[in-house]
Amino acid sequence: MEAPIYATGIAAKLRSQWDRDDGLGQNHKAVKFLGQDYESLKANCAQRRGLFEDPLFPCAPSSLGFDELGPRSAKTSGVRWMRPTEVCRNPKFIMDGATRTDICQGGLGDCWLLAAIASLTLNDQLLHRVVPHGQSFDSGYVGIFHFQFWQFGEWVEVVIDDRLPVKEGKLLFVHSAEGTEFWSALIEKAYAKLNGCYEALSGGSTSEGFEDFTGGVTEMYDLPKAPQDLFSIVGRAIERGSLLGCSIDVSGRPPPQNTHKNKHTPSLRMYESHFCAWCCVQISSNKDMEAVTFKKLVKGHAYSVTGVNEVVYRGTPTKLVRIRNPWGEVEWTGSWSDKEWDSVDRNVRSKLQNRSEDGEFWMSFSDFLREFSRLEICNLTPDALQNCQLKKWSTSLYQGEWRRGSTAGGCRNFPATYWINPQFKVALEHPDTAGQSGCSFLVALMQKDRRKKRREGKDMETIGFAIYEVPKEFAGKSAVHLKRDYFLTHSSSARSELFINLREVSSRFSLPPGEYIIVPSTFEPQKEGDFVLRVFSEKPTDSDLQNQIYCQFKTKHTLSVCLSVCLSVCVSLSLSLSLSLSLSLSLSLSLSLSLSLSLSMLTDKDLKTDGFSKEACRSMINLMDPLPCPVSPLQTIFRQFDMDKSGTMNSYEMRRALDSAGIKLTNHLFQLIILRYTEEDLTVDFDNFVTCLVRLETMFKTFNTMDTKREKCISLNFMQVGRPL
Repeated sequence: MEAPIYATGIAAKLRSQWDRDDGLGQNHKAVKFLGQDYESLKANCAQRRGLFEDPLFPCAPSSLGFDELGPRSAKTSGVRWMRPTEVCRNPKFIMDGATRTDICQGGLGDCWLLAAIASLTLNDQLLHRVVPHGQSFDSGYVGIFHFQFWQFGEWVEVVIDDRLPVKEGKLLFVHSAEGTEFWSALIEKAYAKLNGCYEALSGGSTSEGFEDFTGGVTEMYDLPKAPQDLFSIVGRAIERGSLLGCSIDVSGRPPPQNTHKNKHTPSLRMYESHFCAWCCVQISSNKDMEAVTFKKLVKGHAYSVTGVNEVVYRGTPTKLVRIRNPWGEVEWTGSWSDKEWDSVDRNVRSKLQNRSEDGEFWMSFSDFLREFSRLEICNLTPDALQNCQLKKWSTSLYQGEWRRGSTAGGCRNFPATYWINPQFKVALEHPDTAGQSGCSFLVALMQKDRRKKRREGKDMETIGFAIYEVPKEFAGKSAVHLKRDYFLTHSSSARSELFINLREVSSRFSLPPGEYIIVPSTFEPQKEGDFVLRVFSEKPTDSDLQNQIYCQFKTKHTLSVCLSVCLSVCVSLSLSLSLSLSLSLSLSLSLSLSLSLSLSMLTDKDLKTDGFSKEACRSMINLMDPLPCPVSPLQTIFRQFDMDKSGTMNSYEMRRALDSAGIKLTNHLFQLIILRYTEEDLTVDFDNFVTCLVRLETMFKTFNTMDTKREKCISLNFMQVGRPL
């Protein structure tokens, strides 16, 4: 069963790459989520004159949640699923344009998402990339709607029906102030479907919503340490249509220092606040229960920043910032909430002042810096915010994964395994401007699909990254993978400020021209996950995905020569057993070789083995050369990298052994080898080690034989597809 799975996986990856080269995954050609095509489903409903019912996100308790919104929760008791046409007499999808007042929070702790949606309404072009035109409850209505979200490097189209959870006659979750506009409730449902259920949306960072609506990259500013030109940065960001959010830490204290700190990489670990003080989710201490300040700002709650301006107040220029609470009700009661406006020019006042109680308010920028803890800016292109000139960045995106036993090495605090993490090389070739020595770039590390795993009791991993200068001896070379000894003696050139359990960690840097290795990791080793690494640079960069594979054995003889001595021991016995059929001969040879190898290992008490399988011996026989040679080189390699003298190799030792033998593999191929050749405890015994190397050589020899044009690429028909590792 292994061969079809392997072949199908490779074929799927190739097909996926071809599709993306053809534009699939871009906003104009989004990937169909779960294979559902909006146009064909809508046409089918129109043909049969029925309303669409989504079988992949049913109106059932499983779509609501699994814990606080689970089937037996009091919050979901009495919930009915109703269409907007059943909720009100004359429902509208969008009425008089999408506005921030269309988004009022319901009984779900997703204020972070609603703050992002509210910011989206400030830019019609961005809004309609997520909310396609032509949707309504008027002509052509068949109960189906669709939305598009950016997900880990590609745009995805999500189809839903319009049945919404209702309790006591009111929408359970997000709703419009008037109660007759439903685009915001439907986009929330589509996002819930994308993430598995409504409850998966509870708690989060506004930046997550920003990026899923734009494909941009978010930068965070710690407001107590805000740069001098932050007001100008915010103003330019709003002018460019960037999305902005802000929040107040519940504790009001900086994140705690991690106890696993080392001298090379001081690490901090901060845990995201997975709650909103007004979303009925538990708060950690009695002191934190006073979540609303005396000036009516809410701690642990996500706000949108919707504008900035400068007015003359009593002869003095005063900087102001406009903020919106997605609840649409609780507002700031401090300065600039009321009477200060009486001293502002009437025309300016009528233009800026908002007296409607929709949750939007003005405050002075100095109060903003004092009262709020964090500002998030999602750069759409992304742009350089250090100066007034608009600049487009060169972008690169890499897909990667951490796998237990092969590529999940943890942070620098774990030197024995840190080096096995995925590594990505970036060449910074040109300084930003003439006369300057630095190359500006931004690195963003995003973990994938963590919300979907909340049902399994999993949440965001704590992640971060470090950047190292490539040693001179590897300059200009491809497929560079730095080893353990390098990290023991060299410090990083730059790193993420924190290891943090947010979906994405990003930082901006400026380094001299040169080649650098980016090492993304989880804080602790053996934590599995998939990730996307994005690099944005002022000038184009040369990157290396480490996708080269080669085999150049460094031992004097090939593996087939090393093993041929065993064949000479077996041949006479095999011939005496059967000479009638080639199949019988092959079987006899494999049985004899297995016996010979197993007997030869009895004297090597320091090498653990459970015997060579008949399948492994067949592979060896197919590879045999007619020259005799002792098996000792394989045993020498095995003993050399069995560092703890356990008689087996762990996966880290295995990787070093393969490298010593002259075999270079991608992370993905090495992960497959670990899955195939390790025992349950992730150790490799001697027979599996030999079998692995034999099959690797077989594959490389077969490939080189068929690659007659030396293009490092071959085409195979169905009959030529060989057996995998």
